[in-house]
Amino acid sequence: MPYSESQKKATMKYIKENLEEIRFRVRKGRKGEIQAHAKQQGESLAKFLNRAIDEAIERDKAKDAEE
Repeated sequence: MPYSESQKKATMKYIKENLEEIRFRVRKGRKGEIQAHAKQQGESLAKFLNRAIDEAIERDKAKDAEE
């Protein structure tokens, strides 16, 4: 089923109201490696990156609490 204009408009509205964008660069070849790993884990690239960030924050908080 094609993506209708109203669906596109609703999606763009949701993104604008609920999400923020972060852009960053990686060395050539690294993007493919990261995408392949995310796929291997059954995740989208965005979901994998969000999970990795969440895990790093939790790890850092636990480390800071120990100090």
